[in-house]
Amino acid sequence: MGYHRAGFEVIGVDIDPQPNFPFEFIQSDALTLDPEWVASFDVIHASPPCQSYSDLAKRNRNGHMWPRLIEPVRDMLNRSGRPYIIENVEGAPLIEPVVLCGTMFPGLRVIRHRLFESNIDLEVPPHGEHPLVFTHDKRKAHYGKLNQDTSFVQVTGGGNCTMKNARDAMGGIDWMKTKTELNESIPPAYTEYLGRQMLEYLAQQSESVA
Repeated sequence: MGYHRAGFEVIGVDIDPQPNFPFEFIQSDALTLDPEWVASFDVIHASPPCQSYSDLAKRNRNGHMWPRLIEPVRDMLNRSGRPYIIENVEGAPLIEPVVLCGTMFPGLRVIRHRLFESNIDLEVPPHGEHPLVFTHDKRKAHYGKLNQDTSFVQVTGGGNCTMKNARDAMGGIDWMKTKTELNESIPPAYTEYLGRQMLEYLAQQSESVA
């Protein structure tokens, strides 16, 4: 959605069905796509499965149970010759990634650090101070002092807020119908911000050719 808001026409690809995806969708294993078709896009964004690299997998020592696809995805994107972005969680083996945080974008109420590797230079906004996050944990000193309707919340597998507040905190994600979809998503503000930089890069490349 962020790339759409930035001005791109979006086509999504996933190996699993995504009935709530709001744009054109192709169900396929991305690594088996026709290389010429992949290279036909102006920009490619990839979000390989993150579970293997997550903090939870490290704590449970079960990261091997999920595929580690960042390297083969990167190889595919490099072969395409197109500008690309690879998104993943902290701890993932990305190359010189930038980090985006919800504190960088007015209106968001999640911290939600995500890494973004690219083959073009990306700028990031100033990283704001992390606020207290709403909690149901009575062991936390700020328990009972925050309102989940207005404070930062946690949108994860465990989670700590209502579906309505999860959608609002992520920037008004109203097309996703399940908490699982929200848990695996990133705020559209992130990709809108990156998408605008991609459009500037494409415009500069076009001017240099002309």
